[in-house]
This record gives sequence, structure tokens and C-alpha cells, in this order.
Amino acid sequence: MTDATQSGPMLAADGTPLKKSLARSLRRRKLRALALISPLLLFVLLSFVIPIVSMLFRSVENGIVSQTIPLTVVELQNWDAEGGELPNEAVYAAFTKDMLAAIEAKQHTRLGSRLNYEKTGMSSMFRRSGRQIKKLDPEADAPFKDKLIEIHDGWGDVDTWRTIKTHAVPITNGYFLNAVDMRRTPEGAQAQPDDKKILIKLFGRTLMMSLIITGSCVLLAYPISYLLANLPMRISNLLMILVLLPFWTSLLVRTSAWKVMLQQQGVINETLVWLGLVADDARLVIINNQFGTIIAMTHILLPFMILPMYSVMQTIPPTYTRAAKSMGATNWTTFWRIYFPQSIPGIGAGSILVFILAIGYYITPEIVGGTKGVFISNRIAYHISSSLNWGLAAALGTILLVVVLVLYWAYDKIVGIDNVKLG
Repeated sequence: MTDATQSGPMLAADGTPLKKSLARSLRRRKLRALALISPLLLFVLLSFVIPIVSMLFRSVENGIVSQTIPLTVVELQNWDAEGGELPNEAVYAAFTKDMLAAIEAKQHTRLGSRLNYEKTGMSSMFRRSGRQIKKLDPEADAPFKDKLIEIHDGWGDVDTWRTIKTHAVPITNGYFLNAVDMRRTPEGAQAQPDDKKILIKLFGRTLMMSLIITGSCVLLAYPISYLLANLPMRISNLLMILVLLPFWTSLLVRTSAWKVMLQQQGVINETLVWLGLVADDARLVIINNQFGTIIAMTHILLPFMILPMYSVMQTIPPTYTRAAKSMGATNWTTFWRIYFPQSIPGIGAGSILVFILAIGYYITPEIVGGTKGVFISNRIAYHISSSLNWGLAAALGTILLVVVLVLYWAYDKIVGIDNVKLG
């Protein structure tokens, strides 16, 4: 081989430098791999990332006030909201001009609905006032202060203008304050009245009941998973079919079945009365409360605990337990010191799965929980579908997401997420 050949770059079969050819081949493989996973990335982006970003934005976005009545918002900056006096004529004149434009664009009712979240009665006041304000002439009918107060006495209430000024900011923390039973006021954040403090209680109830449901699933799923992993294959397959059978039935049907079974004239109470365990006039109240929710959700989420446990237990070599017994260990010692530690990853995986599912459930608590067994997710659904307070719903959802992430982080620090396995 000549010196010129040795000193020159190595070439590929097509005559290009080998390094350049390898880089091009690697780039093509990366592009091919990206093309293969692009549908999944697009799906995750559309169904997960964008909705979460939208939720985070809605929880602080508050542009409707400043966009609907911009002149009024500017004039209110010069008004002392803590002075106890009504705004001057300039504010009322600006408000009349803004309202005339908002009525023409049919935006005044949306503004009233937004402010009604903060002060009851604002929605009807904007709606009723709109019919009269649209008859005013911004040039000929000045001054407007007395006319607006005559149209509705709410415009003569200092609290009305305080509410408008307080919630005129484009980015607000008001939704998050409402989500923790507080409110935004000109003086700063203040606690809600006692008759409106419910959300913190719902958060606590959601976490407590989700933990109870998770614990119940662990206690019930462990022996079932043990049997599935250690019985002969023919019997194990039959039991697995029974475990998976609930997945073939609609969630709504299963929940409705529990409603029939748990009511005072239902199957459970009728059976207890027939057996003489419960008097006919002292039937158990096991529906429309926390107990009914725990029973129904434990049954619904039980397969999600069994499957991770079973997949881990199936990988535990039976030779370990036989070796322990051959060395004189009792059945209890063998189980507790040999078998159970190896099954903990399955318990961890199932617990995380069941807890996260439980904390976000709302159909089952809505049907069997009544007023005492509902979760915070039911309140979120209410604000989305009924009250249309999407900002508060987004704030509640964001807090729930943060709580789950914090618990996940704590679990990782205590147990270690690397120890969680699905088999």
C-alpha cells in the first residue's frame, strides 16, 4: 500500500469519505425513527400537553374585564377603592360608552357572568341594565351617574365598583385564591366567609378517601394476586378471566349496579334483614356517603391493583421459598422475609396507579356518594359544565395536578420509583 493511500481519507463504496457516509446514514436512521414515532408524539401533544398548557393559562387569564370595559378600567385607576365613596362622573361616563359597545357586541352578559363569580347578583344586574343603557346617548344624555343608579341601584353600591376594579387585571391570582377558600379584595387576599369554605375540605376528603381506597385495594388484591401467580395454569387462567370480566362491562353500569345493591331497599340490606342480622326498621345507610363511595370505587379499581401485583409475583422464583423452608423457616417467616419483599415493587406500581385513578374519579362518587362522598373532581366537573367558571375549574385542576406530582416525588424519595415494576 502506497504512502498516498495511507495518508488519504478512508472512502465508502460510493467514493464519499467514510466519516461523512456514516454520519449521513445515522441521520437517516434518526429521521426514520422520528417519522415512526411522530404520530404518537402528535397524539401526546394534542391530547396531553396542549390541554395542560391551556388549563394552566385559563387558571390565571382574566382579560374579559379589561377587554370589555377598557375605558372604565383606566378611569378606575384614579379612584380610591378604600375611601368608601362612589366613583366620579368620569367613571360613569366611561362605563356608559363601554357598555354601549359591549351591548352591541353582545359581550356585556359574559362580563356580568365573570363578575358574578366574585359578587352574587352581578350577572342579573348587567343583563337587566343592558336593556336600559342601550337607550342612552353618550353625547346628549350626560351626566350618567344618576341615570345609571336609577336604572339599577347596584351602580350606586361601592362594592360593585370595588369588585370591577379588583378583578380588572389581565393576569389574576383570584382563581387560585378561590380554590383554597380565599378571595381577592382591594386590601389583598382574605379568607372566604365560613358558609363558602368547602374546597379545602373537598381536597382533604379526596386525598383521605383515595388513600383508603388504595389501601383497601392492596388488602383485597394481594391474596388474589398470590393465588393467580401460584395456582396451576388452568385454574389461574380461569381466575384471571374473572378478574378481567369487569372490564367488559360499562363503568356506568357497574356503578349503577352498586347503587341498586347499597340502597336501603337494596340487595345487601334485604339479605341482612332476611338473615336477621339487621332489623327491618334499622337498615344500614351505606349509600350517598363516603362508605358507599369507598365500596364502589374499591370494586371498580381492584383489577388495576391485581394486574401489577400478579405480573411481579409471577416473576418470583418458587425455589427461593422452597430453599427457605428447607433451612427450617416457617411458612410465615418464608412469606414475610422472602416472598413479601420481592412483591413490594408490584404493590408500589399498583398503589400509584390506583391512587392516581381514584383521585380523579367523578362518575362513581357522583352516583353513589351523595353530598358527603363526592371528590374535588366532582366540583371541577360542576364548574366546567354547570357554573361555567372555567377559570376556577382550571385552578382546581392545576392544584390537583401539583398535589399528584408532589406525592409522586415524595414516593420516589421514600421508596424509589426505580423499584416500581410491572413484571
